[in-house]
Amino acid sequence: MKLHRNVTPRQEQLAEKKLFAAVAALRTPEECRAFFRDLCTPAELQAMADRWAVVEYVQKGLPYREIHRLTGVSVTTIGRVARFVATGNGGYQLAARRVDGGRRNGEGPQRAEAAARKVAEAGRRTPEGTRRAESTSRQRADSSRSRPEASRHG
Repeated sequence: MKLHRNVTPRQEQLAEKKLFAAVAALRTPEECRAFFRDLCTPAELQAMADRWAVVEYVQKGLPYREIHRLTGVSVTTIGRVARFVATGNGGYQLAARRVDGGRRNGEGPQRAEAAARKVAEAGRRTPEGTRRAESTSRQRADSSRSRPEASRHG
């Protein structure tokens, strides 16, 4: 986390709590999209969308190289997501379970998928709507193809 010299740890915790309360107050994927597009840079939004895109594949136990082939997300990022899916704070599992639960209960799988596509697309485009350049992490991932395959997390 970024350190602010003139902000105490307590103030930092309060700011984080207020941010999470703001996110929790949003009611629809469209409201979340508007909030995150205002809050995040396109690169930050893309990084979050990339991480979320690989969660399902990690949970299914697909090899990292296969996930990379399917998503274009770097093997390093996939490994980071896998580590947090396995030993993180439980946020990935909770969100995945709720999204999946909505699908099983018929609560609009198309709507949830459309919202996820919108969030991912928002991160790929500049405010003018033009396609942004590929991220450095994707370029590194492409260059890593010549390296030996990384081991898959448990």
